[in-house]
Amino acid sequence: MNPLLRPDNLFHPFSSSPSPDIRRRAAFMKQHAYCPHSSHNATRMAENPGDPEASKPRSGGALPAHVRYECPDCGIPIACCEEHFIDEYEKHLDICDTLREINEDDHDLRSERYFPEFEYPGPTMEEQLVNLTSWDTMLYTRDFKAIDDMRSMRQTTKLLTYPVTIGSVLHEFSPYNIRKGGRLTPEGLKSFSALRYTLHPPRDGSGPGIKGIRPKPPPVRIFVLGARAESSLPRDTWVQLAYLFPRVTFHIIFIGPEAMANRDAEYPLPDRTPHNPFGAIIEDRVSQDMKFSTYVDYYHTLHEANHFYPYDPYFDCFMLFHPGIGHPASSHEWEDTIPQLLATKVPIIVTGYTAWDMERDLTWIKSKCGNEMDILLEPGENRFRSLRWDINDLDPQDISCGNWGVWAFRGKRYETTMKD
Repeated sequence: MNPLLRPDNLFHPFSSSPSPDIRRRAAFMKQHAYCPHSSHNATRMAENPGDPEASKPRSGGALPAHVRYECPDCGIPIACCEEHFIDEYEKHLDICDTLREINEDDHDLRSERYFPEFEYPGPTMEEQLVNLTSWDTMLYTRDFKAIDDMRSMRQTTKLLTYPVTIGSVLHEFSPYNIRKGGRLTPEGLKSFSALRYTLHPPRDGSGPGIKGIRPKPPPVRIFVLGARAESSLPRDTWVQLAYLFPRVTFHIIFIGPEAMANRDAEYPLPDRTPHNPFGAIIEDRVSQDMKFSTYVDYYHTLHEANHFYPYDPYFDCFMLFHPGIGHPASSHEWEDTIPQLLATKVPIIVTGYTAWDMERDLTWIKSKCGNEMDILLEPGENRFRSLRWDINDLDPQDISCGNWGVWAFRGKRYETTMKD
């Protein structure tokens, strides 16, 4: 089959794209995104110091206008008219090259070409140790096919960033350590050492055949809260996490009201029955080392029902992929959940789109929970962030990459001390 687009013909303005999906996306942006020119009145509160809305007047300016004019260099609708585009052209140059890269990457995904970068390797010998210093060393030591093109590298890391981010924090060869610059705190060393004790068990002589049968510990549970896109990733992508820890099994639990978004045709939601009170969808035939469960519900509802009780710091971990805990539009959804997470004393790993996004989440948690939390991993850049950039369709000026930063915390543990 001939591809829709060739590698040398990936750039097209969004509104005249050969792909119907991208043309629909351009129409959505023109209906909902506002011109960032400073002469317009602000349409919302500024979310960070670099937000264009911060320079707009609250009243007395021109009425807000939707974007209509597409930049000839990046092909993205960026201003309401050519005059406003020219006025702020120098500011637009800061992100124009990145927007063009986003444009070409989106067209590449819809080019109908063959994608060898999405063919993942299977398990390797245990003696072949993985190197988690960077994407290059991880892919090389895990026997991925050589990726010589940066566009293919961006497409690969867009998916792999989710399982590998978890693995890079929990693995015994994690790049985040207690040494200077490693960002791991003493409390983090205690918590993650407990999980690593389970994730890297000693050899017990188990193997195929009757003589190799040994009792197995329960699976390590990873609760992915507020699950969205990560819950619909190809399961082969998630199984890469199990290959980093070849001696244990995993149970990945996706929880959130959007956990089954765009998957209704694949798995119709089951009825809630006494045997399945929360309508869980179970996938246990994907891999012998990994099981998946999906709950289309809020975590605090499941927690109050003691559905996952008891929690064990040696076997459990929470994962929040850019949850927007401190975002004004979504913070109310975490009001009941965060105190419950802290009460479990289980590590909670969080990612963010930007340093500002992570700092906002941390500030909100501190304001609500006071000193009832310990930082396990200081906020900072994630070594296994997605190398591909994304654009916010509601604000073309807002570009980000998945899992740019990572940090971790848990509920404070009070140690017993002896008094003379």
